[in-house]
Amino acid sequence: MRNFIHYIILLIAGAAVTLSFAPFFIWPIGLLSLTIFALALKEKTASQSLKYSFIFGLGLYLGGVHWVYTSIHHFGGASVFLASLLVVIFAIFLAAVFCLPFYIAGKWFSQSKWQLIFVVPACWLLGEWLRSWLLTGFPWLYLGYAHLETWLAGWAPILGVMGISFFVVVTAGAIAELSLALIKKANTTKLFLSLSFALIFSLWIGGALLQKVNWAIPENTPIKVAMVQPNLSQDIKLSWTQESVYKSLDQLRDQSKELWKNDWVIWPEAAIPTALTFHTALTFLEEMNSIASENNAALFTGVIYDDEEKHAYYNSIVGLGSGYGFYHKRRLVPFGEYVPLENELRGLIEFFDLPTSFINIGPEDQHGLMAKGIRITPAICYEIAYPDLIAKSAKETQVLLNINNLGWFLDSIQSKQFMQMAQMRALETGRYLVYNTNNGPSAIINNKGRVIIQSAAFKSQTLNGIIYPVKEWTPFMYFGTWPIPAFIIILLLAMRIWQMKRATKDNK
Repeated sequence: MRNFIHYIILLIAGAAVTLSFAPFFIWPIGLLSLTIFALALKEKTASQSLKYSFIFGLGLYLGGVHWVYTSIHHFGGASVFLASLLVVIFAIFLAAVFCLPFYIAGKWFSQSKWQLIFVVPACWLLGEWLRSWLLTGFPWLYLGYAHLETWLAGWAPILGVMGISFFVVVTAGAIAELSLALIKKANTTKLFLSLSFALIFSLWIGGALLQKVNWAIPENTPIKVAMVQPNLSQDIKLSWTQESVYKSLDQLRDQSKELWKNDWVIWPEAAIPTALTFHTALTFLEEMNSIASENNAALFTGVIYDDEEKHAYYNSIVGLGSGYGFYHKRRLVPFGEYVPLENELRGLIEFFDLPTSFINIGPEDQHGLMAKGIRITPAICYEIAYPDLIAKSAKETQVLLNINNLGWFLDSIQSKQFMQMAQMRALETGRYLVYNTNNGPSAIINNKGRVIIQSAAFKSQTLNGIIYPVKEWTPFMYFGTWPIPAFIIILLLAMRIWQMKRATKDNK
């Protein structure tokens, strides 16, 4: 019964971490949950650490990514039971990946005085890093996103979101140690407690001071940007009827009439209906190209590009008018754009046969888009969640552009979490971000990660604003994420070697 109560507490604590992210923004609850998690791992064996971290991870992912149910049930045709079961299976898989590094914490460091302050945060970071690339990656629920508005955000242009995640768990571990010392009057040296307090103080005050540093200063040349937010329902977007196609194109045409005075006009992901491809929509695209050219405006729109030579289809952005270039999406959404284990899963249920799950992966060596001499880093939907992908691409560009269609998830917390991640990319790279969605909210985000202006959700409207190009690089753009997991691995190995040497010395 005692273990059962522990499991329930850990499950609830894991789920409560979701409250620290958008749209709730209650980051102290997340810190409290992490402190409970750290306390649960104190001096636990390898098997106990694995078990406890799995339970906590299960709560974390059930609470944080339950919104995938909406897509599976409403648009994938799965029953309530089957959709719920698939969500649970997905959460179990993520929890299994999450808990693996914590086996190290119990196996090697269960008796270390630094277990909660350094080892647990290191294992957490390894879990986030593993999840960023395993099976194409699922870079969601990184703890750093919850601190976009706290002092720790000052570290983002240097260490990125994963660096902030590490500092958040370090803070929770230090609080856990201080709590044990106060409540249980544990046999802890004053020096150790002083170092724990000093560590918390330095991380948070250091972040506050770093927020005052301008790593990448915008130029003085304003760019007038307008976005079309059609708010077409997913049923219409996925419809292949002539009526729905014409309705979609007419709406884009009408909503853009008053926008051509701007430098850029942006349409969302797959604004050109899925029933059409780039080549089959050429007549309409040539019309829009002529209008944009006459007004000296750049038009960027999402479209399915059909490569007739390779017989391949790409989720793409094309530049028209004074806009130039093609971009093909490089990070695809499983099941939504492609089907893993396609030969085995196709046809089993409707969700594995979505009408958009035929997309090919775009080549890695793409060079973005251009408009009037300004180079742009494009990201389609899910790609904005990848810190290193955006940071690397931004080295050659001055502005970030993200177009997406979040209608798959209706009015769930997914769209709120998604914008939070987009804001972090702007902060990490010091670039303005044009963030355009089909259903909203769309937004313009400045180089400090702040939303300057945004539209309402689930409303057909347009949005106008001004952005500024930025050429300078932030420190994060130079190094990316990789130094952090490298440092973590070296730290754990160094601690283990020191432990082994000390054990050998004590045995003599």
